[in-house]
Amino acid sequence: MSEPTRHTARSRGGDRRTVAKPAGPRLDQPLAKQSRWMPQARMDPESFGAFAERFARFMGTARFLVWMTMFVAIWLAWNTLLPAEARFDPYAFIFLTLMLSLQASYAAPLILLAQNRQDDRDKVQMEQDRTRDERTQADTEFLTREVAALRLAMRDIATRDFVRSELRDLLDELRAQDDAAEHAGPGQRDPADGSAAPHRDR
Repeated sequence: MSEPTRHTARSRGGDRRTVAKPAGPRLDQPLAKQSRWMPQARMDPESFGAFAERFARFMGTARFLVWMTMFVAIWLAWNTLLPAEARFDPYAFIFLTLMLSLQASYAAPLILLAQNRQDDRDKVQMEQDRTRDERTQADTEFLTREVAALRLAMRDIATRDFVRSELRDLLDELRAQDDAAEHAGPGQRDPADGSAAPHRDR
């Protein structure tokens, strides 16, 4: 009875020491979908999006229209004016129609991709503008409260005009007193000290 128990404990201990972590995927993570037949093409979405924007911007210019018109005109002239042996796309121009359809089928997704990238940039720009406007509004409200507080505090402070008017009134009073002292006779009482001037002998 003791040997199986000891052997079991030893085997359990040995299993604990030698058990390695599984090399496969973990159970708490979903399996990535992998195609066995077609290899996955790794492409930088940023560079492809920039290419789509350049292509869409080029298609929206007059240069593209001029080059496309020249291409179609040369194609039609080649397959109309040249001898029959040199024509590779006779009347009905099926090959030209196929090429134009192929171009349109590739141009439409590229233009949509460029528009989606522009919409994403516009959303980010609008969010930044909204944040900037909120910050500006908060700063304006803060400055408005500060100006109102300064106006309330300035009511108890003598302004420059008030001090100037008070000094002007005081100067006018001093001038009036000087004029009154000059017009007063020597025998009259001096208003400053209240003393009487000495009388002259008759």
